Amino acid sequence: MSDFHDVRILKGNRTRIILDNGKLEEITQAPFQGAAIRALVGGAWGFVTTDDIYGLDDKVELARRIAQKINRPKDFDLVDAKAGHSIKIPVKKDPRSLSLEEKVKLIREIEDAAKIRGVSSTQAIYSEIEISISYTSSEGLDLESEMTRMGVVINAVAQRNGLFQWSGEGRAGVGGLEIFDQENPIELAELVGRTAVSLLDADVAKGGSFPVVLDQELAGVFIHEAVGHATEADIVLEGGSCLEGKLGNRVGSELLTVKDSPNLMLNGYYPFDDEGSLSGETVLLKNGVLNSYLHSRETAGRMGGTPKNARSEGTDRPIVRMSNTYIANGDWKLDEILEELGNGIYLVGSRGGQVNTAEGVFQFNAKRGYIIENGEKTGLVRDVSLSGSILEILMDIKAVGNDLKFNSGRCGKGGQLVPVSDGSPHILIAKAMVGGAA
Repeated sequence: MSDFHDVRILKGNRTRIILDNGKLEEITQAPFQGAAIRALVGGAWGFVTTDDIYGLDDKVELARRIAQKINRPKDFDLVDAKAGHSIKIPVKKDPRSLSLEEKVKLIREIEDAAKIRGVSSTQAIYSEIEISISYTSSEGLDLESEMTRMGVVINAVAQRNGLFQWSGEGRAGVGGLEIFDQENPIELAELVGRTAVSLLDADVAKGGSFPVVLDQELAGVFIHEAVGHATEADIVLEGGSCLEGKLGNRVGSELLTVKDSPNLMLNGYYPFDDEGSLSGETVLLKNGVLNSYLHSRETAGRMGGTPKNARSEGTDRPIVRMSNTYIANGDWKLDEILEELGNGIYLVGSRGGQVNTAEGVFQFNAKRGYIIENGEKTGLVRDVSLSGSILEILMDIKAVGNDLKFNSGRCGKGGQLVPVSDGSPHILIAKAMVGGAA
């Protein structure tokens, strides 16, 4: 296909409130709109953005001229994608029913709940976005989606004798105020405060190679960062993935199945991607075998595959992205996993980290850890990390729990942030490098 164009139009309203130690640091409530226009001529893309969402024919022609000037020979065909469908996601509890003052009061109550004895500072963030996306293409697609996204973040720092310990939690998803019915934000804030204070009395973790259990949050972050990004086809094409050339090969334990599912009604949900392709589940790893990469229409044209994972932040350029990425449930109960662990360490939560998908190495920081002796928790530890080789860790997974749980966040790539969820049940790894005090 040598002459193609598409147009995305975004409109909506955004509300953001930040409280820092009880002080109103930011309060924003504003409409937004914009359009993103792509044109493909030969093997080159022209890309134009504008705040003016009307009369876009001249912008289409501008994008086409840009592509023509690049003058790249045609070296791929866009793969035909299954067309998405228009949808409006209803909210059960409309956030517009609350005034801005009531929303400030709500987030203040959440922040106050984290201020337990021993907590020295707190922060709470409320976010809400109503967004409609219209997509049209020269192939005749004409799609529209409408939804509301909401989220809350709570952070707390505890201090004693010069020692500082942090805890934080965030929840976000598609829908209205009903997302607060799934998990009470006041109780979540109280947990954040208690966890920060409890870490003041925790021992410093000792470094070494141990058998480990990862909770759902840390295992979900691991699978997102270490496996999800390595299966994004544009990264594979750039030579930046340790999974390049391994389709059909065993790369992990036969207990391990990993999926990406934008059609799950979680934070990474979308009905169609930013190329108009219908959303749908991709099985990345099936019983340890690399089954598929994630694709845009271009990467599918270059490599083969099914396109449904081209995403962008706002009017930015669509690139290959994850959505809701997770390890599928296994058969083990948590107490069985800890019993199987015997003596080792149980790592809980994620404080971020880094991964090099090309070299296949990673390092993540846990929120906290527990020493496990004879299958029982015997002590709390802080300042603990997990590192190692992606492919070695995948092979060393010896048990997968039956308690899948998702966490929400935003994923950064190419200077863009998009909403995602990652999830996992508890998993047991036979041996991993745990960092702490030497």
